[in-house]
Amino acid sequence: MDAIYRKFYRSFYMRTGGFIPACPLNQQVYPGDFFQIINGEMVVLGNIYRNKVIDIENCDIGYEIRLSPTSWNFSDGVSKPYSGRGNGNGIGTGEFEFSRQILAFAAWGAFFFKGDNPESVRINNWGDINMQLIIKLTQTLYSFRELYVVTESATTSAWTLAVAGSAQGELEIAGDYESVGLADVFGHQSAKTVQSKDIEFYQRESTRRPVFFKARKLVVQDEKLNAFINELIDEQQYRYSWANEFFKYGYDHDPLYNPQVSVSARAGILDMLPANELNPNTALQYFRWADANLDDIEKLFLNYGN
Repeated sequence: MDAIYRKFYRSFYMRTGGFIPACPLNQQVYPGDFFQIINGEMVVLGNIYRNKVIDIENCDIGYEIRLSPTSWNFSDGVSKPYSGRGNGNGIGTGEFEFSRQILAFAAWGAFFFKGDNPESVRINNWGDINMQLIIKLTQTLYSFRELYVVTESATTSAWTLAVAGSAQGELEIAGDYESVGLADVFGHQSAKTVQSKDIEFYQRESTRRPVFFKARKLVVQDEKLNAFINELIDEQQYRYSWANEFFKYGYDHDPLYNPQVSVSARAGILDMLPANELNPNTALQYFRWADANLDDIEKLFLNYGN
């Protein structure tokens, strides 16, 4: 995903209570979908129901869950230097009135989003199935070490998004005066673009496609992780002396250097476990589920820097 959308994705997560837009935005995401983020791309690999990871008798789905509409209307770096009413003349219809609005975008990546009538579809019994998911997804059916499972997907009756491509971004829109208030021109079904300048993305979607979601991610249990990291760091202290004895070369090293293990590298630590130590009987000791968060959103932009 291009970094110009980073501000929108991060704001969306914070303003909507944890929902994340699909990547790309036209990708449909359903409850039970499991996916990985690979090189900044969201790759859907299957669905726990379609792939029979969870039996149909254990399927408990909640529908038409209403979400707060005020949380789905927000912007960042956008001002309205002009909102007003205008008059026009239509052929055969005579004079008519309309609302006109200019949106000014103050920075690259500044955006305006509006979603109407948001509602969601959710896995109701996550607490009942999450442990068997760990065992099946990491051991008996698959051998995942990093994975996300969609627990809730949201739709709107319509949504509109505008993202600026520069600090001089500008969007002029107009709508039917009889049905549109001055504050409601953006995103209204009657709104039409009069002109735009330096707008990177502008789209109105008027169907209930599920392109927003919440997810849980597979993470390593803290107790097991910390114990293994401590062992790894201790082992690193002896690595230098071994290297100087084994290789016929006078390597230098900094005795004050303390090896560190980054968060992104921690799932790979499990690959160092002795054979058969991680198995269906021990999987729950090594894995747990956590909410997908802003750190995971950042993975969508890894290829594009800051």
